[in-house]
Amino acid sequence: MNDHHPQAHGSRLQARSLRAGYGGDDVLHGVDLRVPDGRISAIVGPNGCGKSTLLKTLARVLAPTQGSVFLDGASVHHEPTREVARRIGLLPQSTVTPDLLTVADLVARGRFPHRGPFARWTDEDHAAIEDALLVTDTVDLRDRPVDELSGGQRQRVWLAMVFAQRTPLLLLDEPTTYLDLAHRLEVLRLLRQLNRERQVTVVMVLHDLHEATRHADHLIAMSDGRIVAEGPPATIVTPALVRDVFGVRCTTIACPVSGVPLVIPLEDDGSGGAEPVAAASRALSSR
Repeated sequence: MNDHHPQAHGSRLQARSLRAGYGGDDVLHGVDLRVPDGRISAIVGPNGCGKSTLLKTLARVLAPTQGSVFLDGASVHHEPTREVARRIGLLPQSTVTPDLLTVADLVARGRFPHRGPFARWTDEDHAAIEDALLVTDTVDLRDRPVDELSGGQRQRVWLAMVFAQRTPLLLLDEPTTYLDLAHRLEVLRLLRQLNRERQVTVVMVLHDLHEATRHADHLIAMSDGRIVAEGPPATIVTPALVRDVFGVRCTTIACPVSGVPLVIPLEDDGSGGAEPVAAASRALSSR
């Protein structure tokens, strides 16, 4: 993990006094956010707290009812769609694929923002597509219809499309959904590789707090449509935060591999205490 403080870096993507929601009801309530450039940020929080709504509004899929999102100093909602798509790649939580569309055709759509209406495919386009198929382990699926794939295969194909877009900013809503353990780890390692080698800024919604603390430089903890804490995982992941955000009593210990906090839920042993789990925590921390 990189231990540089994110405030030492700039922020191409920012939200100020952001309110947004659905059907006239706001889900976000005055969110201020500066996404640290060149870092991996993970948005965490309970279901319904506004994580996906924030990501959609940052990506201009959802228009704010108040406040603004700024990309390179300009309002993202006033920029041309194609121009925004050259700088922000989005993987939404729910994806819909047209019938009979092949994997290769879907991944190729990631190049559309970089092409004119009648432009020929360039070597750069082909290289971006092949690279995206390779790194997501979907080369062997290229000729198959997307709607015939398993959930995990489909998720990797959609990730390939976003990677083929080759944007400096990636916004990913639950990118490890439907993936088995091996592919979950591979996707998270890949994001770290893109971040380190190509300086891609990543913002992702994750449900697994351990995945977030292990793979993100910067955590954004949300509750009831507001950001309640943000910063490096080692700084903000405390028993008090987990209790206040998730409603779970816990203790935290340093991971013996990465050093980031591990959250150990406390279970009542029938006498009002939590000795069995606490003892296990002490054993882990003594390794």
